[in-house]
Amino acid sequence: MKYSISGIIIGLVSLLSSVSAGEWIRINQLGYLPESPKVAVFMSEGKAAVEEYVLVEVFTGEIVKWFDNPKKANTWGRMQSVYRLDFSDFKTEGTYVLRVGETMSPRFVIGNRVYDGTADFILRYMRQQRCGFNPFEQDSCHIHDGYIVYHPTRNGERIDVRGGWHDASDQLQYVTTSANATYQMMFAYLKNPEVYGDAYDAYGLPGANGIPDIVDEIKWGLDWLNRMNPSKGEMYNQIADDRDHKGFKLPSQDHIDYGWGKGTGRPVYYCSGKPQARGEFSNATTGVASTAGKYASCFALGAEILKDFYPDMADTLLVKAREAYWHGANNPGVCQTASVVSPYIYEECNWTDDMELAAVQLYVSTGETSFLQEAVKYGRFEPVTPWMGADSARHYQWYPFINLGHYHLASVSDSRISKEFGRNLRSGIERVYERAQGNPFLNGIPAIWCSNNLTVAMATQCRLYRELTGDNRYREMESSLIDWLFGCNPWGTSMITELPLWGDYPVDPHTPLIALGVGTTVGGLVDGPVYSSIFDSLRGVRLTRRDPYARFQSEIVYHDDIQDYSTNEPTMDGTASLSYLLSSLQKEGMKSRGLDRNEYAYGGIVRTDAEKKQISLVFTAADKSDGARHILEVLGKCDVKGSFFFTGEFYERFPETIQTLYNAGHYVGAHGDAHLLYCAWENRDSTLVSQAQFEQDMLDVYARMRKSGIDVSRSNLFIPPYEYYNEKISAWARGLGLRLVNFTPGTWTNADYTTPDMKNYRSSESIYDRVMEVEKRNGLNGHIMLFHLGTDDKRTDKFYERYLERLIRALQRKGYTFVALPEAVGK
Repeated sequence: MKYSISGIIIGLVSLLSSVSAGEWIRINQLGYLPESPKVAVFMSEGKAAVEEYVLVEVFTGEIVKWFDNPKKANTWGRMQSVYRLDFSDFKTEGTYVLRVGETMSPRFVIGNRVYDGTADFILRYMRQQRCGFNPFEQDSCHIHDGYIVYHPTRNGERIDVRGGWHDASDQLQYVTTSANATYQMMFAYLKNPEVYGDAYDAYGLPGANGIPDIVDEIKWGLDWLNRMNPSKGEMYNQIADDRDHKGFKLPSQDHIDYGWGKGTGRPVYYCSGKPQARGEFSNATTGVASTAGKYASCFALGAEILKDFYPDMADTLLVKAREAYWHGANNPGVCQTASVVSPYIYEECNWTDDMELAAVQLYVSTGETSFLQEAVKYGRFEPVTPWMGADSARHYQWYPFINLGHYHLASVSDSRISKEFGRNLRSGIERVYERAQGNPFLNGIPAIWCSNNLTVAMATQCRLYRELTGDNRYREMESSLIDWLFGCNPWGTSMITELPLWGDYPVDPHTPLIALGVGTTVGGLVDGPVYSSIFDSLRGVRLTRRDPYARFQSEIVYHDDIQDYSTNEPTMDGTASLSYLLSSLQKEGMKSRGLDRNEYAYGGIVRTDAEKKQISLVFTAADKSDGARHILEVLGKCDVKGSFFFTGEFYERFPETIQTLYNAGHYVGAHGDAHLLYCAWENRDSTLVSQAQFEQDMLDVYARMRKSGIDVSRSNLFIPPYEYYNEKISAWARGLGLRLVNFTPGTWTNADYTTPDMKNYRSSESIYDRVMEVEKRNGLNGHIMLFHLGTDDKRTDKFYERYLERLIRALQRKGYTFVALPEAVGK
């Protein structure tokens, strides 16, 4: 079949993926930054010759760009025809679909906000994984940890090693992965501190504490590492072992008996520097340096991160960083994890990369050149992380998957050293790039356990190398790896649970939360696809349901199934390793629009910049317009621009009012089409509409707006019907390229519609008095004040008639300026 789109007229398109039989277009469901590379992948089970493809604007149904440059790619599994569809040169913000013949991609957004909030979002999973006090359960677990094993003189002694994170869907804890996760988060915060918010306290519970949430999580990790290294030369590597694997259980319900009674303490493994075996299997430990190096790098960078928040702890950590480094130098070799009943361990085989990172981080922290020399020495042992370019590796054999020590050395002022280690970074990238040339998704990552972690590592290395050198030759691969994680892959799924919430993502991950029906691993990065030979060799795995991705499987497989722990188990360290990428992508978007100073509730904007003495007036209406003339007169007299949000019925019934407002320069936007109640009054989390219903409702109202002469490309602000919504509605709106906005609570202005027979009735005088009381007590900076354009006849006390002008004048005299909502919320 040959595809040429010439002459096709495209009407209003569905927002859901529409496909011809056996054809799909894979995209990054989260969206694309305007300046980033943008490449989708078309796949067909049959023979298809693609000559052209088009980009269609969702709300108008119009073709905005034609392309005639499809690039034929290698086949994949059953897919006989695969093309890469490059639309990188299109940079206009909006919501779109790609179309090849009759096949359409899922809708996606191009905009500078597509990555907003993602770096904070993955912290949800980190909080879920907390050991000690677990905020998800709001209960404590493993409070008796632990009892020392493998120590030459202290076996059986109890030591306080509470805290940290559970490694994955089990409750084991490893310094190997926890230290790397802590460092990755610190590195992200060091590079991009401005993107992180403060919505949780130190215990991971809702409520700001004046400290960025990522720093709270970093502190949680550092506290645990500090306990696991209680004194000079005394290091522990692991808590519990695979005797844990006795069915799904919540952390607070862990009653495994390791020899000290059910649930009354777990073994904590001392770093003995020798092989350890507590059953049939033995690890291949040769020293302590791999663990000691991780401690040292975390403590050194932790001292820098915490100095403004916990200065005493920061001082302690810097001392311990030196001690840990020299302990590693004196005990070279790798310290592997231990198992008892199965052969699965983290088979880390390299350790000089850990010592390199520790040394260069100490150099950065102290300025002592001896540490720089040490770092160069260790860095030359392993110029390229060995998995890069390989087609296989044992589980975590070459770990961490990215050597950030190379990046730090490539950043030093000594040009000889920086060039050498810059070349090392490029060499690793080049090896993966060469493998990627045969892959239709430009992905050269070996499909081994935790392949997604390797994908994140390579995308990170590409970005760091590009920022260091300005060399863009690998930028398409960098973007392709990121796109892979968000759905531009054979299966068309994001690899991060509920990110994006409007897309296809893991709904059945390997986790006790799903198995026990208490939730899911929100924000967790799953392991990712593996070679079918790996999956086929797993012990005791049988899929629980028909595979929805069966048509896309090949010699590489991915299953969204709770039983597949090789591809669909979220990992703590993999999730944390996303921190730098996501925060950098958000920061990139911020460069063109500035810092987001809005305040949010349930994902919607409820206040603009609280540092500015500005107020925004907004008006909503479903079927009444009795106040339109008077409100328009008042706004004109006071020289104020308002923002108006209407239902589809209002657009149909009052076209003259719409035109008058629009022509006067006021913002005119959407309030839903059918004025649907999106979520239950008695339970906000209970969503009453489907995603398809919501999206169609928004399509319908935007069609009416367009018919009314509104430029919908400039109308992306949206106030939900009844001013009531939840996080799911906010996410669905964001998936359409819309920004959900609501009133700032507390002033009662939204009660101007109430009638005397209602329990929540507020008179106009009481509303006015309340606004002035709030202003006197707390100020009204950044407030969004919502009124109604019309009210029921039973309300004879119309606020707009008696008090609107009085209120505006009074607040203007107090120095407030009234700013139209689009300007107040920012780009």
